[in-house]
Amino acid sequence: MLAFISHADCMGHDTGALHPDQPGRISAIENQLIMSGLDFVLRRLDAPKVTRAQLERVHDANYLDRIYSLDPVTEPVEIDGDTVMSPGTLRAAERAAGAGILGVDLIMAGEVHAAFCAVRPPGHHAERGRAMGFCLFDNIAVAAAHALEAHGLNRVAIVDFDVHHGNGTEDIFRDEPRVLFCSSFQHPFYPFTGHASDTANLVDVPLSAGAGSAEFRAGVRDHWLPALDAFAPEFLFISAGFDAHVADDMSHLQLTDDDYTWVTQELLALARRHAGGRVLSMLEGGYEQGALARSVVAHMNVLIG
Repeated sequence: MLAFISHADCMGHDTGALHPDQPGRISAIENQLIMSGLDFVLRRLDAPKVTRAQLERVHDANYLDRIYSLDPVTEPVEIDGDTVMSPGTLRAAERAAGAGILGVDLIMAGEVHAAFCAVRPPGHHAERGRAMGFCLFDNIAVAAAHALEAHGLNRVAIVDFDVHHGNGTEDIFRDEPRVLFCSSFQHPFYPFTGHASDTANLVDVPLSAGAGSAEFRAGVRDHWLPALDAFAPEFLFISAGFDAHVADDMSHLQLTDDDYTWVTQELLALARRHAGGRVLSMLEGGYEQGALARSVVAHMNVLIG
């Protein structure tokens, strides 16, 4: 069974009317699930709040102190030009990070074989000591660290197909040999990182503006999959950003719904070879709501097995 983990608090993260990360992203996914019929075969769960100890596995204590001190009561607070905290943001971020904790626990207990976390704010740009790119806590890193520390795993892999490089995840795990991080992204493009990896546990696939299915699939086949097979992860995590879609004007890549189906099939097959099928997927980007909703459902339709 596939777990679908979210929380109403994720809708309370108010970024302002002109910001790309709108609450309607979650609503669009929910509506598409109902239209597809998948809604009736999922196990729905509310995300718990992450604990301070769970956050401190991947974030500096001083950084967390600052984020909690900024929690606004009435007016929004700008952390940078892209990242804003409203009175509901901290609760949303706690649920977003907590979703991955719950998903890992359920999968490791054998209650579900996979989980998809429909949460916001996203996380993969949040570094150990810095918020940026819409992100406060690195949700996927929190989940992966939980698998290592709470469940005693020795090898976990994170793959990230968001159009933006997951600089936060790379920053957190750059020198952690128990984690293999594979990322594809448009380059040069925000956050202008990831194209010059210098550690053995990072596999970056930069894609030029205008690249589409052929280039993306070649990068996965030629770089990700051999590294993942050699690493043989015990658990596979996915930073699932859908903003490389041709319909999403956030970027200049040209992926389609079918590309998200294909890459999920490849990753699930790999997880079955090495990790007993254990997969946790976490929503990152994707801002054209129709394309986002269709792509998420295509992704989940594969994960459901």
